[in-house]
Amino acid sequence: MVDKTSGDSVDVGFEAVLLYLKEARGFDFTGYKRTSLSRRVRRRMSQVGIDDYAEYIDFLQVNADEFAALFNVLLINVTSFLRDPEAWQHLRDEVLPKLLDEVGPDGPIRVWSAGCASGQEAYSLAILLTEALGVDAFRQRVKIYATDVDEEALAQARQAGYGEREVEGVPPELLERYFEHHATRYVFRQDLRRSVIFGRNDLVQDAPISRIHLLVCRNTLMYFNAETQGKILARLHFALLPHGVLFLGKAEMLLSYDNLFTPVDLKRRLFRKVSSPAVAPGALFAHPVHADRRPEPNTTDELREHAFSAAPVAQVVINSDDQVSLINQQAEAMFGLGPRDVGRPLRDLELSYRPVELRAQVERVKLERRTLRLRDIEWQRGPNDTVWLDVHLNPLTNERDLLGVSVVFHDVSAARRLLDELEHANRRLESAYEELQSTNEELETTNEELQSTVEELETTNEELQSTNEELETMNEELQSTNDELQTINDRLSERSVELDDLNNFLESILTSLRSGVIVVDPEMRVIVWNRGSEELWGLRRDEADGQHLLNLDIGLPLAELRPLVRSALVDADPMRETTLAAVNRKGRTVSVRVVASPLKGRDGATEGAILVLEENRS
Repeated sequence: MVDKTSGDSVDVGFEAVLLYLKEARGFDFTGYKRTSLSRRVRRRMSQVGIDDYAEYIDFLQVNADEFAALFNVLLINVTSFLRDPEAWQHLRDEVLPKLLDEVGPDGPIRVWSAGCASGQEAYSLAILLTEALGVDAFRQRVKIYATDVDEEALAQARQAGYGEREVEGVPPELLERYFEHHATRYVFRQDLRRSVIFGRNDLVQDAPISRIHLLVCRNTLMYFNAETQGKILARLHFALLPHGVLFLGKAEMLLSYDNLFTPVDLKRRLFRKVSSPAVAPGALFAHPVHADRRPEPNTTDELREHAFSAAPVAQVVINSDDQVSLINQQAEAMFGLGPRDVGRPLRDLELSYRPVELRAQVERVKLERRTLRLRDIEWQRGPNDTVWLDVHLNPLTNERDLLGVSVVFHDVSAARRLLDELEHANRRLESAYEELQSTNEELETTNEELQSTVEELETTNEELQSTNEELETMNEELQSTNDELQTINDRLSERSVELDDLNNFLESILTSLRSGVIVVDPEMRVIVWNRGSEELWGLRRDEADGQHLLNLDIGLPLAELRPLVRSALVDADPMRETTLAAVNRKGRTVSVRVVASPLKGRDGATEGAILVLEENRS
């Protein structure tokens, strides 16, 4: 059905699919270009044999794994190391030296790779900055924030392992210097990987990361419509520090956004942030707030921002719409907050009810428009970490209106501990005085007790004689028990031999099968790789054992195999099969028949999947 009430034709069924994805999984595709997005959804529907959008929504509701397959189609994660080498070389030779001079020799450097996919772009930035600064300075000064909406791509990026084809763009000397070669994978250096922080961020919905020197967002904007591109660029402008650099893909121009960015090198898509009038806190993430006075110079805004961020006490500012507008560094560290929490409603944060119920107090301050102080709030931050806080809530107003509420958390744990220790010392003094009084009485009775102790020792000696006889009896019983345990141990040894024979028998069966047999656990890690698989793909069993199936560098198109394996792991259907074009260990193109079935335990639960691969010789 098509709705033609507006100038553009809107497929109501397709829009229903997008709305369901937003409500069920939090993915908002409404800002993406409809033509390409609709084409990808239809392609996925044809792969599962469905023509109707409503029927496909029902299919998503009963097949949780279908979301992952659909997102893999919608989120095109095309990336590579140092993609467009000429642009990266210009960034290295011309842009980075000037940027590092502006930051200074000791200043921190913050970089954001937006839409990082499987991480090649973020690690390319790490290589360039390490080459410019040296390893020690890079580890001390640089933070690279790499974000994407695709959790599966982020998981692959965190592993930092890539095949030979994926690292083809890395010069040999850099490949040797920054990657460790493990079997068929190249893994980025772990000591440098700690400076690359991966996380989920939706450029359309989530708040941007702030105070960024270099922002790389290549070939991402082109998937959005013009209106959404404008919103994203406003957020990227907010994220950059004054004179920060934006690095786009070669398909993205910014010709109509000269009020936000000015070209550094238009050919290579490098832009600098244009200083703009001050933006009210939260304006990019909530409803716009228009200032009545003239904006102050950018240096004053930057100074005010850094002063608030570096304040010695934790502080959070809530606007009049109950959304978080500002968070300083102390609040981020104390409550585990981050830049993405700016712009979120207070009710969505754990801070709204822990360490104290804030929402009711904020409403009270807004209603009464006077300062409220909450004393001695006890907060159990960890198993052995109790913190005491004084919470100050102050209304922020101008001459007429309430702008918001400032919430300041003063850590009074040290003072509280001192008071507790003083009270405890007083109690100990009173107790000590009473103990001295009773000590005199106890000393008088001690002499009499010593007399009776001698008599008790004599009695004890007789009891020890009796105990010795009992111990000898127990020794004999223990000897008998030891004999029984030896008998049990002999039986267990016989059982172990039987199990070894059974394992050898199963190994002989797998070895004798000419077909390739692969068994994976629920995490898709290989637990069985028989000789037939070795002969077919040229990968030894010790190289495959424990590896993620989709990370193996074999001639089988693993991306097409993924839905078949996941179906075997999740669905009740006992067996599924497909035929795939592949390249065997001899480099020949062959047709391989793949049969996947669930690996069932004794209780009937699925414990993995069994794949049987056989080369079609017809």
